[in-house]
Amino acid sequence: MPRRSPLPPPPPPVELRSWPGRQAMLADRAVVLGELVRMHLGHARLAMLWLWGMLAALGWSFVGGAIVSFEEPDDPFAAMLGMVGFALGACLLVPSVAFVAVGLARDRQVRRLLVQWGALDRDPAGDPRLRIPGVSLVWMLTSFALCALGLYTCVVVPAGAEAGEETYGEVALLMGLGLICWLTGLIGVVKAFAHRRWVLRVIVGTPVEAPVRAASGADRPAS
Repeated sequence: MPRRSPLPPPPPPVELRSWPGRQAMLADRAVVLGELVRMHLGHARLAMLWLWGMLAALGWSFVGGAIVSFEEPDDPFAAMLGMVGFALGACLLVPSVAFVAVGLARDRQVRRLLVQWGALDRDPAGDPRLRIPGVSLVWMLTSFALCALGLYTCVVVPAGAEAGEETYGEVALLMGLGLICWLTGLIGVVKAFAHRRWVLRVIVGTPVEAPVRAASGADRPAS
């Protein structure tokens, strides 16, 4: 697994800022914001989210298969296969859920840094590239489609199950797969909306922090 890139530090407090001028501050701001946007809504982040979702779905498939096999109490071989499948499913499902939780916590830190660095000032020339409408649209459409598929699998398919044709294990398997799809898509939709909200409030809106002061003799009080 590739090593995660460390998060950039927050901007220094006003009294500790030592940029030689506004252009130097804007250059650093542009570099940091570009990296943060990539960490939050890049193509690699979408691929990783879908990868962990697929691993979780695969793990639940093993668990669901084990539940189905446990419904055959008179078949010891099926019960043995069920135990093996349950163990394999747990080995896939638990790490997937843990890594998604770690990623969500990291996303909160990234959004906090995006707000802090974006609030330093406005850059009409460089800020439009941070909106990435195409990437945001890809996140929104694919995640919405996954949400719809998960909701259909989780609700409509089990609701149409008939007694005697589908077992409880099969219904649980389908509902679990649908829930994983729905949660994975929901994470993507929330991230796309969060980026759009950041663009409207921070990039398009009015900066809330004081502009950087140049570290020059003009800022010093007269003696």
